[in-house]
Amino acid sequence: MYNNEEATPAFTAFLELLGETVCLKGFNKYAAQLDTKTDSTGTHSLYTTYQDYEIMFHVSTMLPYMPSNPQQLLRKRHIGNDIVTIIFQEPGAQPFTPQNIRSHFQHVFVIVRVHSPCSDNTCYSVAVTRMKDVPPFGPPLPSNGLTFRDPAAFRAFLLAKIINAENAAHKSEKFHAMATRTRQGYLRDLAENCVSTTPLDTAGKLNNLISLASKRKERIRAREGAEMGALGALIWRVLAQDFSGGGAELPCALAISSEYIVLAHCSTKEVVFNCFCADVIGWTAERLALKIFYGRGDHVALRVPEGSAQDIREVVQRLKALTIGCETVDMTLRRNGLGQLGFHVRLDGTVSEVEEYGFAWQAGLRQGSRLVEICKVAAVTLSHEQMIDLLRTSVTVKVVIIPPFEEGGARR
Repeated sequence: MYNNEEATPAFTAFLELLGETVCLKGFNKYAAQLDTKTDSTGTHSLYTTYQDYEIMFHVSTMLPYMPSNPQQLLRKRHIGNDIVTIIFQEPGAQPFTPQNIRSHFQHVFVIVRVHSPCSDNTCYSVAVTRMKDVPPFGPPLPSNGLTFRDPAAFRAFLLAKIINAENAAHKSEKFHAMATRTRQGYLRDLAENCVSTTPLDTAGKLNNLISLASKRKERIRAREGAEMGALGALIWRVLAQDFSGGGAELPCALAISSEYIVLAHCSTKEVVFNCFCADVIGWTAERLALKIFYGRGDHVALRVPEGSAQDIREVVQRLKALTIGCETVDMTLRRNGLGQLGFHVRLDGTVSEVEEYGFAWQAGLRQGSRLVEICKVAAVTLSHEQMIDLLRTSVTVKVVIIPPFEEGGARR
């Protein structure tokens, strides 16, 4: 594989389909560790873009060939250290097996076989092999084994496949461990080499030494609560209710980043709950307890120990900063003379219509509100018929709602 000196016409056609051949000397875009100054890694290579990605291929026939080195170490240094490798096969080639490749880095092989090359009937078939700890990734291969006849569709499929393969491989045990070690190294370097022993409160002493300043500058204070808008995760210790385990409370770490909400068990380190911040639609906050509603009205229940009420306030502040949700509202609804509540509710628990100036309207219920609890029963656990029956037959109807957006749309 590393000893091919020249590209065949079929391989050249495949390369032209993937991208453009660029001159490396002076190349100022993504170069994938290729030499762009002295041509030590060849004079040309294959480059392309796909959506927001730049891709530079390490092409065996474009990397320097050394007749005196049968292992072609210069080529292997690049291709053998790539995570994703494309194997191009022409008609009659033996089936590829990754057992022939010895590499600690190559985790995914995408095998492309050309059929009827250099003709009007040229088409391609694709197979993929990956290491066991690399999770599956898309786009899926044609289930019926069909070949790709449309060049544009094949190119889009193949580029998406190799990009997703690279991202999936980074979740494997080896690359996850490497990333963890790298981050630990950066943190250790910060702690050892970038930490000052100078006390923070030195403004008075410095002002005595600096004579050029005509006026003492006020110390800049960080805005209170500025961390609530941080992109990274903020973490609180909580007790999470385990609905699958009979309601037992699990000691967990609650982490809220700009994208995710995660609950991790403090002892096992396992993630017991996660959702996107974009899925959060509301919350019910008490002094030491919190319910976070997400999706169609599912919720996770949390509690903090006595003396940690500030944690609940901080979590709510974080949710306000990062989600579209809002505080829930408790309502007790009265019936009119006909026994009606004066509103209609959809399958998903959202209110579709409210009788103007009726009892429900006077209580504050509006179109677009979402019922998340009806008579202390989670609405998401009820069918539409059960929801209607509970609203019709309960003597006292107490509901918990999530108000709509100001323009009237439901939070979803």
